[in-house]
Amino acid sequence: MLHAAVAFAIVAALVPTAAEAGQRKVAKKARVSKTYIAKHRRAPIIAAKPSYGQKAGLHSAQDELALRSSVALVMDQDTHEILFSKNEQAVLPIASLTKLMTGLVVSEANLPLDEVITITQDDVDTEKGSSSRLRVGTTLTRDEAMHLALMSSENRAAHALGRTFPGGLQVFVAKMNAKARELGMKDTQYVEPTGLSFRNQSSAKDLATLVNVASQVPQLREYSTSPGAVVAVGKRMLQYNNTNRLVKNPDWDIGLQKTGYISEAGQCLVMQAKVAGRKLIMVFLDSAGKLSRIADAERVRRWVENNAPASAGATLPAATVPSTVVRQVSG
Repeated sequence: MLHAAVAFAIVAALVPTAAEAGQRKVAKKARVSKTYIAKHRRAPIIAAKPSYGQKAGLHSAQDELALRSSVALVMDQDTHEILFSKNEQAVLPIASLTKLMTGLVVSEANLPLDEVITITQDDVDTEKGSSSRLRVGTTLTRDEAMHLALMSSENRAAHALGRTFPGGLQVFVAKMNAKARELGMKDTQYVEPTGLSFRNQSSAKDLATLVNVASQVPQLREYSTSPGAVVAVGKRMLQYNNTNRLVKNPDWDIGLQKTGYISEAGQCLVMQAKVAGRKLIMVFLDSAGKLSRIADAERVRRWVENNAPASAGATLPAATVPSTVVRQVSG
């Protein structure tokens, strides 16, 4: 009997009471809950890296159209009259606006458009780590690469155009800079054909010059304003769309356009469009938000339409703001 009583006492000491068991379950749930919350807690919001224009204080310049772009220029393409300007001499990174010069150099070289180009590891973005649906080993024609670079801002396609240029990438970049000098683009420099590098820089005045020339090349006009295209990549059929939603807007008559974005450049947009019967060149650099470059273009279009000359020979009143002249903005 004594042995049985001792054994019972030991078991009782080792087995928890119902209350103790309940407390342990609650504690365990609490630990699991804390672990779950820790794992699924939202990552802290990291402030966007300021653009070069923001660092230079260009966004402090006010204008009567309340544009969100820190740099803007609107020019009559036929007369070269400046209708609107804002920090037009600031030299900033231009992101994928670079691809307009890439397309211009390729088109003027008269290379065979049906020549097959293969995407290689050299075309993979190591500057920004951007993604692409053109896998290494993908083959496409030079014509298709041009289309994707100008319409969808495809970086690997643009890089492949430069890499496969006669003489290689260095020769191609030299051609880009030579063309800029030929056109009188004194504020412009290129170091690669995609715009991923912040060292590709220009001013609004220079970009207006580039748009004026590029808009006279039918291939660049067609490809940059194409709403979308299906491209056969191996056994896959890939749908690509234009990066500029305005090309599908019936209120716009756009002859040429290009968008661009990297953090150093902000949101950028250039266009040649007919507004109120006038062919205009519009340049918007370092816009504050993803949709603000589009909103700025809409503001300019409405301003031009509302101030359209009532009679032949009348001119649109120029809207200007004091310019913050920045010849070169460093990082």
